[in-house]
Amino acid sequence: MKKTIFAFWLTLAIFTLNGQHLYNARQDGHVDSVYFGINLPDAYTGEGVIIGVTDWGFDYTHPTFYDSTRTRYRVLRAWDQFRTGGPAPDGFDYGTEWVGQEQLLNAQCDTANIYGHHYHGTHVAGIAAGSGAGTPYRGVAPDAELIFASFIPEEQAVVDAFQWMYEVAQQEQKRLVINMSWGLFWMDNPDGTGMIGQKMQELSDLGVVFVTSGGNEGDVDFHLGHTFQQDTLRSRFLFPSANGSPNYWGTSITMTNSPGQPFAVSLNWTNQMYQTIQASPFYNTANGDMYEDNYLVNGTDTIVYNIRIVESDASGRPSARLRVKKASGSSWRFGITVVGESGEFHAWNVAELTTGVGNWGGKFMGISALNWTAGDNHHGTGTPANVECAITVAAHASRYQPNDTTWTGGGICSFSSVGPTINGRMKPDISAPGSNVCSAINSYADDSFNYVDTVMFQGRRYGFAKLSGTSMSSPFTTGVAALLLQANPTLTPEDVKGALIHTATQDEFTVAAGPNRFGHGKVNAYQAVLHALYHAGLHHFNCSTDRYTVFPNPAQDQLFISTPNSQGNAIVQLYDLNGRLVRTASLFQGSNRINIHELPEGCYILKIIRGTYTQSEKIIKTR
Repeated sequence: MKKTIFAFWLTLAIFTLNGQHLYNARQDGHVDSVYFGINLPDAYTGEGVIIGVTDWGFDYTHPTFYDSTRTRYRVLRAWDQFRTGGPAPDGFDYGTEWVGQEQLLNAQCDTANIYGHHYHGTHVAGIAAGSGAGTPYRGVAPDAELIFASFIPEEQAVVDAFQWMYEVAQQEQKRLVINMSWGLFWMDNPDGTGMIGQKMQELSDLGVVFVTSGGNEGDVDFHLGHTFQQDTLRSRFLFPSANGSPNYWGTSITMTNSPGQPFAVSLNWTNQMYQTIQASPFYNTANGDMYEDNYLVNGTDTIVYNIRIVESDASGRPSARLRVKKASGSSWRFGITVVGESGEFHAWNVAELTTGVGNWGGKFMGISALNWTAGDNHHGTGTPANVECAITVAAHASRYQPNDTTWTGGGICSFSSVGPTINGRMKPDISAPGSNVCSAINSYADDSFNYVDTVMFQGRRYGFAKLSGTSMSSPFTTGVAALLLQANPTLTPEDVKGALIHTATQDEFTVAAGPNRFGHGKVNAYQAVLHALYHAGLHHFNCSTDRYTVFPNPAQDQLFISTPNSQGNAIVQLYDLNGRLVRTASLFQGSNRINIHELPEGCYILKIIRGTYTQSEKIIKTR
């Protein structure tokens, strides 16, 4: 049985009775080796790191959000931006914030919103950090803490959710990884430099790691590209499938051109012989920003459309968004005509819902006899997957052994979107398991499910089911990022991304499909943790007689560091939890004094370097 559910990246949430489990995904990504602490200073499970999930469909009561003993609750807060009545988070004037276990459990789940009572956020959060509640379906970082934002699909609301998560992490004095298993082509701008991209870069500079799904449009020719040379582009577009959505309206075609290069577009209505019946006016981006509702009429048939023009976005690109309502039972054909002097033109054809969150693709078709241009599946990453600082994740099928002699899986998922970005940057960055991944399901959801497993907890039954999509591969990678930050809290977001990229697995599948499908390769959690430890010199395995003594801890004004006997001079570095170096000094034989009086209270990482020896300690600064 196959059922498609609607979320930003289509969620491509596909329920199946057969397929890989989350523990197969963990083995594929070498997560279990990190759990066991093989040749590592410690076993890492995400403890001390916060994972923020921006999504919908959170079940605050699900036992997977407790620890493995089902006694310690790990969700710190949730902001439901749809829920009226408040109280809103400090500094914001909408939605409702739940703080602490009692409030969250009393709230039970986020409110019904554009998806009704959905399930997606619970599944995603379970992959990143679920304990499994006694089932095999444990997430990647099962000891991480969680914060949830059920966000309104608008640029400012997304930015607000990011800022709120950052402020919560600052209050908790812990590192933060934000997961985004969603994406839209009309939001922000197509090269990732709009309001959302700017906010992500701002917070990344402050230490926040962003991980996002790459998109689920790899198997549809929903992209149209053309290099203008004072010529005309024509293409037919098909309306994307309704996929059973009660909110289906029609199609949304988002268009852009090179910075400073205007274009004009017209909607064409033709018969089955591609003879024009009606055509809209040409809407020229050179004429300035505008919005228009309009329609075309032919006999008793009416085609409704609207168009929004932006003369110049944050990166100087002109853009247009043409939305066309699908006529009931119509056998007519539709296309666009675009004219331009020069520039690299791009367009994407995706479903339009009345809720504003459709994103699965519809095909652009070429008509060779008329010199109309066909679409392709390239440049398939929308917002936020196109943002440079984000870790953008493709999806592959977990490679595993169903028996002692046979291996199966390992290839790219056909739905996984294809890069690069329109300005040539590699996206996706990396790939992770995203096919038939089993995780927790919202027990309050409106949908029915084929549960792989269920558990009873406090008198209520909770289920686990399998979904597929880059919505699943993204939280897998988010969990790995949390493991890296636990192993080495001094890592910057660039360090985390670099560790994942430099240690990515290459195999016959990545070589065959190439970087536009897999990015740099497949996530390898174990090698990434080793890289993270080595990167900041936390890879010491020296005997205790070599260690420096650091006291007092906690400390108010000064730290004292005693050196081991007969050891040479060393350097001490002190980092805050955003990975910023805040103090450096030299260490000499005997007792050394480090002044920390003026530093803000909170948690810091102290690193001592002597030749090839390194030692790290967590320091608490008090007032």
